[in-house]
Amino acid sequence: MAPKKKETYSQAMERLENIVRQIDRNELEIDQLADKIREANEIIAFCQDKLTKADQEIEKLWAEKRESEE
Repeated sequence: MAPKKKETYSQAMERLENIVRQIDRNELEIDQLADKIREANEIIAFCQDKLTKADQEIEKLWAEKRESEE
């Protein structure tokens, strides 16, 4: 399952942690494992994108603050 459109970073991380927990505890059948790893990769990409956008927004705000102080 791909990340949901309105899913938050925290919700996505919780889903990822659940998948990792299932893998660590050997709770998945081999047939499920590939699907769960694929889902985990999608969640990781989603979270990386969220972090990148947040970082860019913070950099933009810092730049605006520095310009307003000059």
